[in-house]
Amino acid sequence: MLVWHWGRRGAGPIFAARLAHGLHASLSLADGAELLATPHAPACDWREPTYETSLGYLVQRLASPFLRARTKEHLRRLAPDFALCAMPALLDSRMVRALNGLGIGYGVIVHDALAHPGESLSFRVLDQARMLRGAKHLFCLSAHVEETLRAQGFGAKGQTLTRLWHPPLELAAAIPAAQPTNRPKLLYFGRLLPYKGLDLLANALDFLGKSHPFELRVCGDGPDTPALERLVAMQNVSVERRWFAEDELPGLLAWADALVLPYREASQSGVAALALAAGRRVLATNVGGLPEQLAGQPGAILCAPNAPAIAQGLLELTRQLAQPAIPAAPMPGWDEMAAAIAHVATPGCEGAGLPAK
Repeated sequence: MLVWHWGRRGAGPIFAARLAHGLHASLSLADGAELLATPHAPACDWREPTYETSLGYLVQRLASPFLRARTKEHLRRLAPDFALCAMPALLDSRMVRALNGLGIGYGVIVHDALAHPGESLSFRVLDQARMLRGAKHLFCLSAHVEETLRAQGFGAKGQTLTRLWHPPLELAAAIPAAQPTNRPKLLYFGRLLPYKGLDLLANALDFLGKSHPFELRVCGDGPDTPALERLVAMQNVSVERRWFAEDELPGLLAWADALVLPYREASQSGVAALALAAGRRVLATNVGGLPEQLAGQPGAILCAPNAPAIAQGLLELTRQLAQPAIPAAPMPGWDEMAAAIAHVATPGCEGAGLPAK
């Protein structure tokens, strides 16, 4: 098998590297992938030159027809029977055309079935629907994603849809246990986009008044917005608007007693999986795939996606954090996911070295 992701930052390279390891597969990443510059960089069999700027992307897109022979040569060298896209990225059409030209089937890990608000342009440029239509297997990270894909007509004409889950990063095991506290430290971590509900969070803090019984830290990358400006001006709230690399996550979670996810919509949450695996409580809105991921989990609080409900959830979270800490939640990990993928994509394949589930 071959696992690829040609984006440079975020969860995509991490997903690809973890799955390639679990599948004993070849790995292809963008040559400038942030993960490849870290001390724990994975072995990478194919580093694909991509881009760092919008102009660089345009040049690479225009050059794709002239790079088909090179792409096919990489595929012939690695000789996969099946290829897996760990997360869609903007140059995937180059890989898909080469795979189709050589008669190699492919599958896709589907993180989101539809564009979230603020992402419609990237979805149009990506043309994810066309890529998913041509895939032999689609692996969905939540029932919410699977049901949305089926409503769009996917899973017909021999195409399979398999429901998986979002595994936590292994770094959760190295994070010290949270301790009971009367002044909790709450963390929002993730992209600072409209659908993440930061305006709802700001409104909830207004409901609680100027002096709330916790500290709140908002960390992530995204454009400046009125919601962020409101949060910056509030007491006991700090905003760090920048990109956070993977090796910074242990420090963020070690600081935090709990995570707050005030989303307006969500397919699922890698941050929530990481928090539970690190023994952190989570307050989240009951939207999209979050209820199936968090309902019944010790330390998880679900509330309606509106400011009064989030405000009440923050107070309940504060009360719970004065009680004994919760244990880290046992969650199926990357090897289990790799086994489930191998069972579907390469049934009876001895080379995967993985048990069927």
